[in-house]
Amino acid sequence: MREFSVPERLGVFGLGVAVAAAAWPYLTDATGLGLPCPSRVLTGVPCPGCGLTTAAVALVRGDLAGAAAANPVIVGLAVLTVVVLPLLALRTLGALPPPVRWSDRTRRRTEWAAALLACASWLFQVHRLGIT
Repeated sequence: MREFSVPERLGVFGLGVAVAAAAWPYLTDATGLGLPCPSRVLTGVPCPGCGLTTAAVALVRGDLAGAAAANPVIVGLAVLTVVVLPLLALRTLGALPPPVRWSDRTRRRTEWAAALLACASWLFQVHRLGIT
């Protein structure tokens, strides 16, 4: 079994998010239950992922502006998913070779980029929700 690249894993995760976002409104309508952000409930401060459920549902419904307003990270995940899934399919069919393993330097840079993205998302949520 081959190892999957980070973008491939994120693309598959994005597909799972899309499926869940399509089903989520039906589940909440049928049960009346929602899923609040534990960080915001316990501390009053949003987490970097706050608004992702709302953003994913809006994006699945075709509301790009609403999705970006709730959490712009979802737009990047959606673009990555759309780009990576055909690549993953071609690799699965053998039309493309498996991915090349990332160097330690590339992995460190990616980790730093992810950490900065999480910080930026958190600052966006703090600003969006008017918490100062």
